[in-house]
Amino acid sequence: MRNEIRARRTELRWSQAELGKALGVSRQTVIALENDKYDPSLPLAFRISVLFGAPIEEIFHPESPEGADGVEVAEGAV
Repeated sequence: MRNEIRARRTELRWSQAELGKALGVSRQTVIALENDKYDPSLPLAFRISVLFGAPIEEIFHPESPEGADGVEVAEGAV
């Protein structure tokens, strides 16, 4: 899953440590999120969404237009 965390963090001029503190996670977790090495839990995704003031769908993007089970997702179904 790709995400916009790094772009949104840099727009706000926050360090990775500052973002981690605001989210209640370590700087290492922020690094892993930004490098697409870690997909957040649903509660963490919601905290990220609230912190950046944007819907989850604007921050996180699937790698492909297919759903997780390989079934194509209908337009507007997500």
